[in-house]
Amino acid sequence: MDTTDKTYWHKKLVDQRALLLSLDEDSKNSRNTVELDQTKVGRLSRMDALQEQAMNSAVSTRRKLELNRIEAALNRLQDDEFGFCIECGEDIHQKRLELDPSIAICVQCRC
Repeated sequence: MDTTDKTYWHKKLVDQRALLLSLDEDSKNSRNTVELDQTKVGRLSRMDALQEQAMNSAVSTRRKLELNRIEAALNRLQDDEFGFCIECGEDIHQKRLELDPSIAICVQCRC
């Protein structure tokens, strides 16, 4: 992989990481513990709030996993292993990388 390609993929991964970090920062408050005064709100309102909190927590967990994948891809890029399947060592197709540059496994190994 030449320097131009490395720069392109590095920027793409760093931009993706920045987007995820900003989304995570925006949703921090929605993951806080739900504290509703039962005298002012009904049981259904509390259940809705708890459900929303659980969904936001799940989204945050998925974002953290994606951030870990991005960091691993950046490490592979630095080690000149980016674009190669971690299972078989074959090239990962360019279109697959365009869809998800943090992907580490080729289509054949995924199946």
